[in-house]
Amino acid sequence: MQITIDLGERSYPVLIGDKLLENAKAHLDPYISGSQVCIITNDVVAPLYLSSLKAQFEKDYQVFTHILPDGESSKNLQVLEGIFETLLENACSRDVTLIALGGGVVGDMTGFAAASFMRGVDFIQIPTTLLAQVDSSVGGKTGVNHRLGKNMIGAFYQPKCVLADVGVLETLPAREFSAGLAEVIKYGLILDADFLSWLENNIQALLEHEAEALAHAVKCSCETKAYVVSKDEKEKGLRALLNLGHTFGHAIEAHYQYGTYLHGEAVSIGTMMALELSAIMGMIDASAVSTAKQLMQAAKLPVKCKDFIEPDILLDFMSVDKKALSGRIRLVLLEALGKAVVTDNFEIEDVKQAMKLCMPEKQEE
Repeated sequence: MQITIDLGERSYPVLIGDKLLENAKAHLDPYISGSQVCIITNDVVAPLYLSSLKAQFEKDYQVFTHILPDGESSKNLQVLEGIFETLLENACSRDVTLIALGGGVVGDMTGFAAASFMRGVDFIQIPTTLLAQVDSSVGGKTGVNHRLGKNMIGAFYQPKCVLADVGVLETLPAREFSAGLAEVIKYGLILDADFLSWLENNIQALLEHEAEALAHAVKCSCETKAYVVSKDEKEKGLRALLNLGHTFGHAIEAHYQYGTYLHGEAVSIGTMMALELSAIMGMIDASAVSTAKQLMQAAKLPVKCKDFIEPDILLDFMSVDKKALSGRIRLVLLEALGKAVVTDNFEIEDVKQAMKLCMPEKQEE
């Protein structure tokens, strides 16, 4: 199946199916204009798929590879520089196409490298995690982290094509897979109550990696993201809804220095903070919070921080989040299941209360 991200001359397809990677070159040839290809992956994905993918392209292209360290902690300018070194050492030209083979970190860094090298070269996404297939590979957000904030350095830069093979999710560790489900659930919470109901009924099928259910979940998620991105590519309005739970979640990740929670796990906790705040403000009732909580737990996601964190610490991180506007923190909250809103109209004490509801009680010293 195919979905189109409609951005005029920069429109591109998202190809979704099972076993697509086995014949990746045939799918991707139409989107490669030059004679050079550089496949960028990480040290976890490389042993699984790099040699077979590289072999597909070697007959018709000059092929180079670059292997990144795995993990969010490697998503920084220092590691990014290694990609540029590989491209320069191999005399890659302006018509090189970068192929991101991996999860969100690989995709974000490859996209940012593509946006920057020679002031812009083509790139293609082959996401190998559920989170990347339904979220980070689509929409053109690229970048790296800084110790003071997540994704603070980057660019909006669209790929030429996205190839989402649900078959590769079989090799994904269970924890990584669940982390991706946080983003899938997000789409239902913000814009699609019917999809949310489908998820409640099919969460077990997804956990069991049923190909038909997976393809449907990826398709629905990408369709929602395609709609939002086509209306608001650079996050001036509607696209901000995709950040449900992310402002809280990014603060949690930054507090733990990107080493304790996977991105999707932090987003799950952050989503619960956003929903608790929505309830405190009278926007939704307790049953809506409970529905989301039960679904997150069924997906084997955390709904509370493992430690008590002083709310002011998280608020400090949130104040430098790239979604803050004119110094005001903006949050995505729910007016109903399937209906989200972006607002800076809330009381900080209510935010702190919502945070505390998603943490263990503070231990007295």
